[in-house]
Amino acid sequence: MADKDKKQILLRISPSLWKELAAWAEDDFRSINGQIEFLLTECVRKRKKLPPPEEEGAEENSNNN
Repeated sequence: MADKDKKQILLRISPSLWKELAAWAEDDFRSINGQIEFLLTECVRKRKKLPPPEEEGAEENSNNN
């Protein structure tokens, strides 16, 4: 996605979280914005791989029968 196509959002975070993200971004050679985008992208990818909570319960019940 080109930068001009990206959506802009206002994000309010605590100063302590900002410091942690800044240090992490520096370790990974990213800007803070890039680090936040990376982390959000990873969370979405992981979320898509997991079944919804109601399916997890259904699988557990079928395995116990």
